[in-house]
Amino acid sequence: MSEPVAAQTSARRSPPTERVVAVLDFLTAHPTRQFGLSELARRLDISKPTCLGIVSALVDGGYLVRNDEAKTYGLGPALIAAGRAAQEGFAVGPIARRYLEELSSQFDTTCTASGVIGDRITILELTCPPRVRPTTKVGEVYPFAPPVGLMYVLWDSDRSLDAWLHREPALPVRRDHERLDRVVEQCRRTGYLVETLTPMGHRLHTAMAGVAAHELPRELRELLGEMVANLGERVLLDEEDATEHPVSLLAAPTYDADSRQSLVITMHVGAIIDRAEIAERGTALVRTADAITAAIGGRRR
Repeated sequence: MSEPVAAQTSARRSPPTERVVAVLDFLTAHPTRQFGLSELARRLDISKPTCLGIVSALVDGGYLVRNDEAKTYGLGPALIAAGRAAQEGFAVGPIARRYLEELSSQFDTTCTASGVIGDRITILELTCPPRVRPTTKVGEVYPFAPPVGLMYVLWDSDRSLDAWLHREPALPVRRDHERLDRVVEQCRRTGYLVETLTPMGHRLHTAMAGVAAHELPRELRELLGEMVANLGERVLLDEEDATEHPVSLLAAPTYDADSRQSLVITMHVGAIIDRAEIAERGTALVRTADAITAAIGGRRR
């Protein structure tokens, strides 16, 4: 005989977690005010030691700030990033999926929407035809540090690109500034990026999935570093005059209401294709990215 619904619900409750939620809910309801420990504990009917433990942990995480002079607590900056990520996820998810499904169906391939959340790149949405095995999965994360993440700043401001270039590298990298300048100029002019397909590149992508730069042992960093040459080296440039090229994926940006780069929309290829097909896919990808931008109230740069 199954448990009553009320009993099941009660068994799943976590009083310590509920107290943390209560603190955040209370301060969110009073966003312009700060409260002392005694008042928080009294208002929320929590003991002072318990309340102190909660607010101390939330301060450490950046979710609250403490005014040392007044000894009061208020909302912290980490909630801004969390709120933006949640807002973007709710806004983009169903909208992006509709357009990505059309693109996946048109080219019979996997398409994704991903973005930078905190210090990691996160796959937010994925569409794939039934018989095609996806090359990644929703929720998969990658470090946002050179050499990983160029396409997430490529169409943003020069300041954002420079900030990414100066992040602590996830792997040892070498910079060919002349080539990188050509990559930036071409991708901003065409509106999309073409990443070439190489066995080493695939191995690098697989190895970096789900890890942060600081989590890599030194030996692995050095080994993977040997697989990486110059930033932007895997981007196909117009000057490379071969008629056919092994292409891993194409990528294009969406923009937010302030005309800043928001998400990256990708189309998996994993095949040798000619320039005409690259242009056809690139045009369709940009059209999809622009449609998503318009649907979420964004504006292209």
